[in-house]
Amino acid sequence: MKKMTSTVAVKSLAALAQESRLAIFRSLVQAGPEGLPAGQLAETLGISPSSLTFHMKELTHAGLAASRQEGRYVIYSAQINSMNSLLAYLTDNCCGGNPCLPVTTIRMPAKAKL
Repeated sequence: MKKMTSTVAVKSLAALAQESRLAIFRSLVQAGPEGLPAGQLAETLGISPSSLTFHMKELTHAGLAASRQEGRYVIYSAQINSMNSLLAYLTDNCCGGNPCLPVTTIRMPAKAKL
C-alpha cells in the first residue's frame, strides 16, 4: 500500500465532506470492485444524473473513485486501495504506539457534548 501524504489526505477528506458524495462513496464501497452503473447509483440515492456526474468528478479527482465504460453504460467503483491508504494515514501512530482500548470500554460522561 502506497504511503499517503497529508496533501492527498486533505483532498480525500474534502471530497468526502459533503453528504451526497459520502453517500455515493459508501454505496460504491458496498457494491465492491464490480461497481455500479451510473443510472442505478443516481436512482438509488435520489440524485440527478448531472449532480452525480459533478460529485463523481470530485471523488475521482481525489482518487477515491474511478469510472469505466461498459458498452453504453458508465460504471463507477470505489478505489479501495485509496480508501485503505486514507484509513492507514488517519490511524498511523494511533494511541501513541500503545495498544488502543476496545471501543466498548470507552465511556463518555453522561453530560458530555459531542
